[in-house]
Amino acid sequence: MKLQLSVSAVFVSSVAARTFTVFNGCPFTVWPAIFTPQGSPAPDHATGWEAPAFTAVSFFVADNWTSGRIWARRNCDFSTNPGPNSCLDGGCNGGLVCDPISGTGVPPATVAEWTLSGAGGLDSYDVSLVDGYNLPMRINNNVGCPVPECPVDLGPNCPAPLIGPFDSSGFPVGCKSACAANLDGNPTDSANCCSGSHNVPATCPSSGVAFYDYFKSNCPKSYAYAYDDATSLFSCASNLHADYTVTFCPPP
Repeated sequence: MKLQLSVSAVFVSSVAARTFTVFNGCPFTVWPAIFTPQGSPAPDHATGWEAPAFTAVSFFVADNWTSGRIWARRNCDFSTNPGPNSCLDGGCNGGLVCDPISGTGVPPATVAEWTLSGAGGLDSYDVSLVDGYNLPMRINNNVGCPVPECPVDLGPNCPAPLIGPFDSSGFPVGCKSACAANLDGNPTDSANCCSGSHNVPATCPSSGVAFYDYFKSNCPKSYAYAYDDATSLFSCASNLHADYTVTFCPPP
């Protein structure tokens, strides 16, 4: 495994920070990406990069990173179309290096999410399938806290209304969520998106989300719809100062 530490990391090492490692365990290249909402300190690394098979990059993340996201893009070509459609899935505004304001990624994409040093003195984190699935993923840590994951390939058996996109060989490299697939035709008032009249947990139970069971039965430790906190939002005491590793295509 090739490991590279962010060169500019030395400039934040004097402040409270965590070490994050992003490892591509897939036997093919992926293009990881990071998004930080405005108002939160950004990690000390580029917002997008190329990760050949079995390589890793480590960098520092501020101890109060809020609503941060890490995901990977598949089948990218930035040479002629450096925007969100330059990848089959997960692409972002900006091309290789995602726009820091609007580069959140195009579904379907498996997403790792964090809020560090949040309410109750906890780090909160999850592996989210709310935007659909494009790669197996696991979040490990070095202090023995829970490990969220979706370690299986959800593409080949994805339900027909959700499957895709497909690579040049016809292999599915993604599985959309019912919201991203717009199955009910009205994303602004949708049981699948938990929007409009369905925008609170009481009016958006998991039983009303199409194909929820497909995602949850295969990946019970993943966040499978907008209000999946009870079974899928994990926490770790912030005073443990956990370091985290995101692995794409983790071993079984």
